[in-house]
Amino acid sequence: MTKTSDRLVEGAKTVTKIAGAAKAAEAAKSVTHLSVPAKAGLGILGIVQVAFAFLAFWDLAWRDEDDVRGPKPAWIPAILVNWIGPAAYFLVGIRHRR
Repeated sequence: MTKTSDRLVEGAKTVTKIAGAAKAAEAAKSVTHLSVPAKAGLGILGIVQVAFAFLAFWDLAWRDEDDVRGPKPAWIPAILVNWIGPAAYFLVGIRHRR
């Protein structure tokens, strides 16, 4: 019976550690500890990211299907990947005629 209770106590300690780690991770996600210039920089970066994705979607919508590599609907989820998606669309997804 001692082994069982020792295992239960050890399990409870593990659960407590995991719960504490989850709370610490949640607190680390908060941006309240950032300075005002850092928050402004993150805001500007977010706006630029959304504008970049918007331009990629706008270009995809108006570009001829012959000028896009691959099917146009396949680029929609790809563009949703932050920064990489729109960059990949503009660098690889468009057939540049030279």
